[in-house]
Amino acid sequence: MINIEHLLKVSAIWVSIVYTVCFAGVGFWPGVRPGFMMYGLHMGGLNLGQNVLTLGTFISGLLLWNIITLLAVWLFAYLFNKIKQ
Repeated sequence: MINIEHLLKVSAIWVSIVYTVCFAGVGFWPGVRPGFMMYGLHMGGLNLGQNVLTLGTFISGLLLWNIITLLAVWLFAYLFNKIKQ
């Protein structure tokens, strides 16, 4: 059995660190964003407008990514505990 509470806490911390590094990366090197969109997401030629880096977008993005991560990890733990080996 997976300790779901511990797994969710660790996942929230992990995604917060990754999101902060990513946000800082886009802040210091704005050219990273279109390059990632083109190569990482296979969306070449898509114009997403300008980078908007404010405290508000940082906090809202951090909350959004934490919610998505917690739901995904909870689903993983639920399925892991329910599916028999």
